[in-house]
Amino acid sequence: MDKLINDFSFGLFFWQALILVVLLVLLAKFAWKPIMTSITSREEGIRNAIASAEAARKEMQNLQSDNERILQEARMERDTLLKDARDIREKMIADSKHDAQAEGARMIEQAKAAIQAEKNAAMAEIKNQVSSLSLEIAEKLLKEELSNKEAQAKLVERMLGDVKLN
Repeated sequence: MDKLINDFSFGLFFWQALILVVLLVLLAKFAWKPIMTSITSREEGIRNAIASAEAARKEMQNLQSDNERILQEARMERDTLLKDARDIREKMIADSKHDAQAEGARMIEQAKAAIQAEKNAAMAEIKNQVSSLSLEIAEKLLKEELSNKEAQAKLVERMLGDVKLN
């Protein structure tokens, strides 16, 4: 530091100061504006990037809420479809049971009608057999002597013994 103070020259100092002032004026005139313009445009670009990032974030939130809403609607629709399918299945089962019961009742009625018809046919057959047996008995009785009551009673007993009921 002592050497700087001992070798100090006012002329050199003046020229160095003048060069510094000229350099600052030239920098201010020619370099300062472009530097400030680029810094301003850079700031504006950063602001725009931040704004677009914020807008994208909001858009993502909106999309996410829309997705949640759509997902909720899809779940509700699925639940509705499943409920409808269950209702249709239960209705089909109930209809099938009802149809089966109706068919069973119809078959029972047909069977009862068939049984009644068979019963009526059997009764008619029995009546025919009884009437023909009665005629045969009457014919045989008439052929025997009608005067002998004891013989008639024996004949009726014998005839009744010969008759076989089905």
